[in-house]
Amino acid sequence: MDKTGKIIRIVAIILFGMSAAMNLLGGVGTTCVAFSNNRGYRLAFIELKDYRWLYQIFVVTTILIGLAGIWGLIKLVRGGKKVYRNSLLILFLASIITGIHFAASYILRGGEAAPANVVFLINLLTLIVFLLFLVPGIRSKVDFSSPGGKNETSAAGGVAAIMAGALTLSVFHWAGPSHTFFQQNWTYVFYVPLVVVGTSLVLWGMVLIGKVVRDIFVPPVKTPSLETA
Repeated sequence: MDKTGKIIRIVAIILFGMSAAMNLLGGVGTTCVAFSNNRGYRLAFIELKDYRWLYQIFVVTTILIGLAGIWGLIKLVRGGKKVYRNSLLILFLASIITGIHFAASYILRGGEAAPANVVFLINLLTLIVFLLFLVPGIRSKVDFSSPGGKNETSAAGGVAAIMAGALTLSVFHWAGPSHTFFQQNWTYVFYVPLVVVGTSLVLWGMVLIGKVVRDIFVPPVKTPSLETA
C-alpha cells in the first residue's frame, strides 16, 4: 500500500471512529426523551409524549450500533479479510437507523431535529466515503485486509480517539441549544460520565500519538543477538 493509500486508510478510520462516537452519544442522549419521568423533560418534549415507545427503540438500536461501531473500529485498525464488509454493514445500518430518527424528530418536533441531524449526516458522510472504496481505482490503493504499520495504526487510532473525545466533551455546546429548556442546558445531566469518557478518550489518543512521535525521533535500539555455533 503506497503513501496515498495509507493516508486514505487513516482518514477512513478517523471518520469511522467519529461515527461510532456520535452513535453512542446520540443513543445515550435520547434517553432523556425516551425514559425520563422528569417533569421538566415531559413538558419540554410534550409533542413526543405519544411517541416515547419510538424513541425507546431509537435509544436501544443506536447504542447497539454505537457499540458495534467501536468493535468495528478495533477490527478496522487491526485489519482482516471481512473488516471492510463488516464496516460497510455497520455504517449502512447506522445511516438507516439515524436517518429514521432524524426524519421522525423533524416531523414530530416541527422542523427541530438537532442533534439527530448531526448524527445522521456524520454516518451518511462516512458511509459515502466507504462506498467510494468500491471504485476500482481507489480500492486498489487501500487495503483493509492486513494491519497497517505500527506507527500508522497508532496514529489512526490516536487521532480517532482524540476526535471522538473532543466530540464528547463539546456535546454541551453543540447539543445544548436543542436541549435548553426553562433557561437550563439539560445536557449537563450527563456531565460527569461525558467528561470522564471524553477525557479518557483524549488522553488515550494523546498517548498513542506520543508513542508515534517517540518512535520517529527516538528509534528503538536493536540489541544484537548472540549466535551460537
